[in-house]
Amino acid sequence: MNSSKLVLLVLLVLSFHSQSLSKHHPTIDRLLNRLDSLLPTSSVQESAAKGLLQRLLPTHFHSFEFRIVSKDVCGGTSCFLIENYDGPGQIGPQIVIKGTTGVEIASGLHWYLKYKCNAHVSWDKTGGIQIASVPQPGHLPRLDSKRILIRRPVPWNYYQNVVTSSYSYVWWGWERWEREIDWMALQGINLPLAFTGQEAIWQKVFKRFNITKEDLDDYFGGPAFLAWARMGNLHAWGGPLSKNWLNDQLLLQKQILSQMLKLGMTPVLPSFSGNVPSALRKIYPGANITRLDNWNTVDGDSRWCCTYLLNPSDPLFIDIGETFIKQQIEEYGEITNIYNCDTFNENTPPTSEPEYISSLGAAVYKAMSKGNKNAVWLMQGWLFSSDSKFWKPPQMKALLHSVPFGKMIVLDLYAEVKPIWNTSAQFYGTPYIWCMLHNFGGNIEMYGALDSISSGPVDARVSKNSTMVGVGMCMEGIEQNPVVYELTSEMAFRDEKVEVQKWLKSYARRRYMKENHQIEAAWEILYHTVYNCTDGISDHNTDFIVKLPDWDPSSSVQDKSKQTDSYMITTGPHETKRRVLFQDKSSDLPMAHLWYSTKEVIQALKLFLDAGDELSRSLTYRYDMVDLTRQVLSKLANKVYLEAVTAFTKKDIRSLGQLSEKFLELIKDMDVLLASDDNFLLGTWLESAKKLAKNGDERKQYEWNARTQVTMWYDSKDVNQSKLHDYANKFWSGLLEDYYLPRARLYFNEMLKSLRDQKKFKVEKWQREWIMMSHKWQQSSSEVYPVKAKGDALAISKHLFLKYFP
Repeated sequence: MNSSKLVLLVLLVLSFHSQSLSKHHPTIDRLLNRLDSLLPTSSVQESAAKGLLQRLLPTHFHSFEFRIVSKDVCGGTSCFLIENYDGPGQIGPQIVIKGTTGVEIASGLHWYLKYKCNAHVSWDKTGGIQIASVPQPGHLPRLDSKRILIRRPVPWNYYQNVVTSSYSYVWWGWERWEREIDWMALQGINLPLAFTGQEAIWQKVFKRFNITKEDLDDYFGGPAFLAWARMGNLHAWGGPLSKNWLNDQLLLQKQILSQMLKLGMTPVLPSFSGNVPSALRKIYPGANITRLDNWNTVDGDSRWCCTYLLNPSDPLFIDIGETFIKQQIEEYGEITNIYNCDTFNENTPPTSEPEYISSLGAAVYKAMSKGNKNAVWLMQGWLFSSDSKFWKPPQMKALLHSVPFGKMIVLDLYAEVKPIWNTSAQFYGTPYIWCMLHNFGGNIEMYGALDSISSGPVDARVSKNSTMVGVGMCMEGIEQNPVVYELTSEMAFRDEKVEVQKWLKSYARRRYMKENHQIEAAWEILYHTVYNCTDGISDHNTDFIVKLPDWDPSSSVQDKSKQTDSYMITTGPHETKRRVLFQDKSSDLPMAHLWYSTKEVIQALKLFLDAGDELSRSLTYRYDMVDLTRQVLSKLANKVYLEAVTAFTKKDIRSLGQLSEKFLELIKDMDVLLASDDNFLLGTWLESAKKLAKNGDERKQYEWNARTQVTMWYDSKDVNQSKLHDYANKFWSGLLEDYYLPRARLYFNEMLKSLRDQKKFKVEKWQREWIMMSHKWQQSSSEVYPVKAKGDALAISKHLFLKYFP
């Protein structure tokens, strides 16, 4: 039996199993029916799906027929069906795809292209779309069976984190947004967050409460920091927002919402969480408004520190919340019933008394429901993990049960690593969405937990008294690790666990358009190493090139050079290998996260490079090859850094000089490597920011926002660097050469000078110099960084492999 027939057999088995799904709770069914009633007509959704096909595969526009069908066809749930077209005529459609919404049709199209045509859909910045394997019109492969039926085991596939809008979407125009919404539909996403343009809505709302534009200039953050201003973490940082920005973003939001709706998605809109402008205290002196604590400023600078929260128990909270919901309905129409609110995220209530917490939750929901009587509160469950000392069972129950059943949905935000559902009795009976967090700060790091993703949603759904209603992706930044996101999206349609190793063989064949045994062997290694993190540590990239430790090496007296590797050991000849980490937990040196054997991943890179002659024309191969080379060299740089620190503690000037030069050379070599692929360029980020500007002032402001977010992030002073420096670090050509390299050079020069002068390392001098360097770079606008790659990526990778791993 050939591989395509085997895949089809598996899909048919999946289809059979999916027909024995249990029904949803009646309250959830009623909610789903209400949301369906807000969607456009069948003809509008079919037309939108055809538009997607035209953009994705224009040569095959007439090869597919799309039809919206009732949920009754699917046994009362959402589904897609793929069938052979058996109508008259030789010219026309060959395949019929039916779905309960436009998203379901797009998902069916994607499923057919993947598993019958070996096509692949990825973000442009992770290699893009591979459709060369799709046969010409008139020659599409027919199904061996009557049809393929895939039903959703849970109703929702959720997408986005509240900060993704700042880390990834901030500089997007409509053209890029349209491609993203197409990607979302193909992946089956039907419940996306839609936060763009809300500041224009808030301006209209606060005007009714006598708040002026000048007051809002002190309230809104700059474009790249809006997510944290919305959450009440900061104010004014990177601002103010121009009239152009406010108007353009509102127009963009209307385009985004229109396209989401046409495809049958239910957008999640923002609601009022209590954050208010400072000026509201003077206008309403009797209101219960609290000044929040300092959030990550170095010295509590009042220009952007310590925002104000209106207590949900205050009647003014209800008034503002209701007005905000109604203003959105006035602008967009009644397009959704689901609203996000995270009043208590990183904002602990003043008392742990359950009755008080329950009253706060009820007030938050009342503000929503007065604006929209059918409102449902969608809440991130991050607070139950990040502040678990406060949120004990009585407090969790009080908040979760403060609204009627079915009026709250919780995102189990970090379920692939630290699920809450299994330690909270299914969120004490509250519907929840199993989510993957995966990425922090939009960092570039090969990382994942594929075993957890392939089984976690199924375990949660079939568990006793399960209240799971969806699968979600809540990454802080997108356009990285495409394998992780493709598998997670697919789990929204999977009724059973996935055998990851078999799935990866199919994935590699689709992604590179052909079978290659070396690539298959490389992916098997990557699956058991890079993509099998089980240590429970949040993978926020702390590699020393992009996050150089702000640390005094004089304080170290131990040999740290061998603390950043891990090794695979086998307990028996036929037993599964398990990973043992060798790290000194008592070390005072910040340790970069490492959860796998670097030796094995170096071997995976060798296999990748050996396949290069056959696959070098594939953009997806080039992206993965460059990313894997970057990963290997970055981990090598961590080891070199620790060896350099050890040489310093031993006062070995010669070795320190050699090792510091090797570290700097690695940065320069990696910059050349990253410059050879369009998807690792600083210039793309900066130019997209400048492109949105309408005048010189905006251009300068937007570029400063873009530069600052990926470097210092927040405020710094003298020798006190930002507490968030390098949080959003990036492996981008241009950033390595002009920012990370001079910083590292300053650091090592100070170490060498310390040994030569036989004096203590002057940590404050080094801090002052690199902070000054950072500020100068943030404020610069003279350099224009490339937006097109240069060099032969494969030749560069092979050269660097031979150079560092001869």
